[in-house]
Amino acid sequence: MTAGVFEGQYVWHPAADDRELANACVDVRAGRYRSAREVLQAARGDFGLRAHRSLVLASEAADSDLTERWLAEEPGQEAALLWARVAVLRATRAADGHDRRAAVLSRIATTACERAAEMAPSDPTPWAARLGLSSLQQSRDPAPRGLLTAPPGPWFLFARVLRLDPWHREAHHRFLAFFFPRNGGSTNAAWDVAAFLGQRAPASSALRLLPLVTLVEGHKPAAPLANHVWEEPQWRTAALSIYQYWFPHAESCRFTPVLDLAYLAHALFMARRPFETRAVLTAMGPYASRMPWSVFGDPEDQLTRARRQCGLPVPGSP
Repeated sequence: MTAGVFEGQYVWHPAADDRELANACVDVRAGRYRSAREVLQAARGDFGLRAHRSLVLASEAADSDLTERWLAEEPGQEAALLWARVAVLRATRAADGHDRRAAVLSRIATTACERAAEMAPSDPTPWAARLGLSSLQQSRDPAPRGLLTAPPGPWFLFARVLRLDPWHREAHHRFLAFFFPRNGGSTNAAWDVAAFLGQRAPASSALRLLPLVTLVEGHKPAAPLANHVWEEPQWRTAALSIYQYWFPHAESCRFTPVLDLAYLAHALFMARRPFETRAVLTAMGPYASRMPWSVFGDPEDQLTRARRQCGLPVPGSP
């Protein structure tokens, strides 16, 4: 991780300090796919990096015919994976927009994920991408023992990912999101799953952040003392534990894990731990993510407020 120094403005692009990915994104926007193939090939041995790169590239390619053209001209693992990513993204966008084509696009995306998985049987990324369709398809397998609410969900598909990569970050986040109320789940189920997933992860894993993600997801601004929940001993202790055990490991990431760092910085800031908040925000350098800050207002304003209160430079400061 080489986030660099904050130089007066935020960088919101999800490629962050992955320079090769950022360059590939420029090429994808220009209709060229060869650098996308190169960065995905280079990430074959790193499932976290492959998931991140393919997701960011898909966000750049979803509004063009680049993936269809690539798959037709030079079919291969990388072309199939990016096509699957784009197909899932289009299906979820259609569902969110109540587009009547959502069901058809969901079936196309499922087929694309299956094709990508067949072409790279050891790669969990196509299965993690397919988890993004679970809310659309209402996948409801019985839950394993050990959960209080025993919520049905895409457990079989999730297990398939875990057989390939037990601590796959994206798969855990997509699986948890299935149980959020906005996706047809319930608050109790989301808390149950978040606790189950977070507790089984190693203390040094970013997956320990899952309960904090659920806390943000369930935030109700109108509730009394809503912004003081993070000060409760349970959540302050959770944030400090993640700071102690995971944060030192973030330095070894091949790219700055901006979103995970943002959730940790936010939790520490809300828990009134300025020293630790400052350290995490400093590690992020100029890179920023809209979540979780956007839940509490304009994301740039919220991030600037946190940085200012920790004594860090903000946009426009001398």
